[in-house]
Parts: sequence; structure tokens; C-alpha cells
Amino acid sequence: MLDIQLFRDEPEKVREGLAKRQLDTAVVDQVIEMDQQRRELIQKVEAMRAEKNASSKEIGQIRNPKDREQIIAAMRILGEKLDSAETELSELEPKLEALLATLPNLPDPRVPLGADDSENQVQKTVGELPEFDFKPKAHWDLGPDLGILDFERGVKLSGTRFYVLNGAGARLQRALVSFMLDTLTRQGYEERYTPFMVKEEVVYASGQLPKFGDNLYRDIEEDFWWVPTAEVPLTSLHKDEILEESALPISYTAYTPCFRREKISAGREVRGIKRGHQFDKVEMYVFCQPEDSENQFKRLLADAERICQLLELPYRVSNQCTGDLGFAAAYTSDVEVWAAGCQEWLEVSSISNTRDFQARRAAIRYYPEGSKNTRYVNTLNGSGLGLPRVLIAVLENNQREDGSVVVPEALYPWMGGIEVIEP
Repeated sequence: MLDIQLFRDEPEKVREGLAKRQLDTAVVDQVIEMDQQRRELIQKVEAMRAEKNASSKEIGQIRNPKDREQIIAAMRILGEKLDSAETELSELEPKLEALLATLPNLPDPRVPLGADDSENQVQKTVGELPEFDFKPKAHWDLGPDLGILDFERGVKLSGTRFYVLNGAGARLQRALVSFMLDTLTRQGYEERYTPFMVKEEVVYASGQLPKFGDNLYRDIEEDFWWVPTAEVPLTSLHKDEILEESALPISYTAYTPCFRREKISAGREVRGIKRGHQFDKVEMYVFCQPEDSENQFKRLLADAERICQLLELPYRVSNQCTGDLGFAAAYTSDVEVWAAGCQEWLEVSSISNTRDFQARRAAIRYYPEGSKNTRYVNTLNGSGLGLPRVLIAVLENNQREDGSVVVPEALYPWMGGIEVIEP
């Protein structure tokens, strides 16, 4: 959530940031007006409370019944006005809070202007794209031919955009998750196993609500939301807490299945298992001091790249433009791996610095050394990495002419002796 002080002190900065995101800047004036009304009401309520307290003390000192009755009558009128003002304030405050909750983070000045992801800026490409002396298959053909990917039974069980992984395919998926978690814990992240269903307030704290409510699954009878990413529960691990500065930075990694409606049109973009309603992901998450957030961003990006390097996957790093930037992010870099069968770059991680945007929503603070006042922490997140797109790249890039797939050496410890997946 944006700091209300920004609207008071730097309204033009807020307008500029929202305009870069192609949003109507008239909302800035709405916030300023509501905030001014709120502050005036607070002053009015405080003044009437003080007057009421003073009158209460005065009554005990008045001996004349007539004078006392006049003050009591005046207090009655004052009490009615106070009740009215308090009611008005209690109605205005949640309206202002709700309006602020709809506004995204302001983009960092380094974020390139652009309408959508086609205008993201590629910063570097690492690794050689694989070459074949045969026509490589896309995973939607390769997987079924190997007997490890079953679309029909996935549809039978749950409908479109669901699938079943069989045998070595299921083993490969599990190996990738274990490999990522073990690699990240060696790099200093503490593993957490979190619930896959969370309260509405937890989804709100991460910035998923109210913006993305239509894309989330929920239990209509109880306050449960299926997590769209482990970022959601990890954000709220320290919700409403004041952290010790000496404990920062705090780095977590967690695996969760992720559930999203993915309301997009059919076609090449959704063919195969690139976009499903359920997918696995390993998340990286950091709580840190504001001064350290840039270093932590570089660290997260390097750690995501390291996973790609260990799996020997060609990848590229792009900076998201303003039209593609996530709701909570101030700036984001995407890591995309090459899939030789699809002939596509597939995004497997988005490394984002949200600064204090999520921390404000989740009320996560710390006491800086020597200060009596708390500050909000900065939070950062990124996939380390996301499946099934990594699985797609591993299969498609390592296929052989006979239809078999060579397992990356980095996964051997988790594959139970399987080094080649054969039809």
C-alpha cells in the first residue's frame, strides 16, 4: 500500500507513477480530498472530546442547579454532535483504506515505459541455444510419446488445463522441486512449509486482493483462499510483527502448489502445460532494511540464474516495462529459459522489489538502531524457479532423435538412478 504521506507531500510524484502504469490519475485528487476530510474530522472529534471532558469536570464544581442544567443540556447537544462526527469518521476511514488498496506500487524510475510484455527490455542472454540434426518435438508431443505426460486423464479428473505426470515424469517434477529447495537452502534461505489455503487478510497483505480476486480460488463457506503463489503466505509469516534489526535480512524459501484461474484465451499461448490452473513453484522471499533492498534484489536474481546454470538451461534476463509490472512491484526482472521444442522463451522467475508496499499492508516493521520510531521493512520475492516451465525446458532441450530425454546431471541425486528417460 502506498504511504498516505506521499499524497500529502508529493502528489505529482504519485500522479506521474500512476500515469506510467496507464491508470487514471484523478484518483490522486480523490485520495487527497478524503484524507483532508479525515484529518479535519479527527481534529473536530478530538476538540469535542476535550470540550466534553472539560465540561464534565466543570459540572462537579457548579452549585447552582439552573447553571448545572444548562451545562448538562449543552453537553447533551455536544454528545450528539460528537457521535455524529465519530460515525462519519468511522465510515470515511475504511473508504479511504479501500481506495488506497486499489492503487499499485509506484514504478521505480529505471522501469522502462511500455504497454505490455512485448516491450520488456532484454538485458542479457546466457548460454547457447541447443541445436539438433532432427526436428525437436514440443513437450505436448514428446511427453505423451514418452508415456510420462497424460492430458486425457488430467481432463477426466479435473477438466481442461490439468494433466497427469506418470513414472519418470512425476519423478522428474519431484526431483526439480527438491533440487531447487536444497540449492536455495545451501545459499542461505531457510525453508518453510506453509499452508496451501490461507485467510483473506493474508491474501490482502501480499497485494493479491482486491485487484486479483477474480483470478483466485476460494472456499465460499469458510475464509480460505487457495494460494496463487508461496509469496502470499511468506509475506504474512511476520504480519503485525516488529522484527529485530539484527535479524535482518530474513530469507525464506518454500514450495507450494499454486492455484490460478488463468482467464486467457485458448491458442498457442496455452498449448501443453505452460499455463494451468494448478502448478508447482519454489519461492524465494526476503525481509530486509530499506538500505539493503537493492543488494538483496541482485542476490535473488543471481540465485535464480544459478538454478538455470546448474540445469544447463539457456536463459535470458529482461526488465519488465511499466505495462507488465506487477501490482505490488516497484521494479522486476524476469528470468526466461529457452524451450527448443516450443521455440519459445518461457518465464520461470520474476524477481521483484516491492519496497515497503507489502510491509505496509501486512504491518511488518523494525526498530532501527538508536531510534524510538519503527520503520517498515522492505520485501522482495521471486521464483526459484517455477514449474512446469522448467520441466518443459529440461525435456525439450535434452531430447534425442530416438525420443528419449537425457536427465541433467544436477538432478541425479534425486532421480533414483534414472539418467535417461526412454519411451
